[in-house]
Amino acid sequence: MSTLRRLGPTDLMTPPLVLGGNVFGWTADKATSFAVLDAFVAGGGTMIDTADVYSAWAPGHQGGESESVIGDWLKASGKRDRVLIATKVGMLPGEGGEKLAPARIAAACDASLRRLGVEVIDLYFAHQDDDAVPQDAVLDAFGRLIDAGKIRVVGASNFHAGRLKSAIDVAREHHLPHYHVLQPEYNLVSRHKFEGELQDLCVEHNIGVVP
Repeated sequence: MSTLRRLGPTDLMTPPLVLGGNVFGWTADKATSFAVLDAFVAGGGTMIDTADVYSAWAPGHQGGESESVIGDWLKASGKRDRVLIATKVGMLPGEGGEKLAPARIAAACDASLRRLGVEVIDLYFAHQDDDAVPQDAVLDAFGRLIDAGKIRVVGASNFHAGRLKSAIDVAREHHLPHYHVLQPEYNLVSRHKFEGELQDLCVEHNIGVVP
């Protein structure tokens, strides 16, 4: 793969290509998932992206299937030190409530750590915005996880420009963690949600982007 790039102001370095784990434990069985993960690392890949909700929508699934497969692969392969793990909270309700309720963030993080079999999550995304919870409370919850050594960097996924900007302002005002990475919907078919105001905001505030 090509040269590593830094994600915003963080110490996370990754090639432009990140491996999405949406299908692991769903349309890709364990053996296939392991083969894909092995090939990705062999090809120079470093960041694996998943979410606690993958794949709760499939019949008989409850969420966490992708994380569990990745965790099994990490244990079997011994390659934890060669990859960065990104996962997300905010779409799978459970212990502590739903979305970005602080108690839910804390409980979901612990559950993800158990499934992944890791001590720290390199990049932890708010999977979606939650306007029912004050942004300072959300960022404080992520800050507690950073202080506890459970996550390294906080990111935002599926945020529009106005809410990302207000989160930046709140973080500065209250001395709370910033969203240093954004994962927007962005591909050759759907470009309008990122290009323009949201992209400009990321450039202005040095926010790394992982489409």
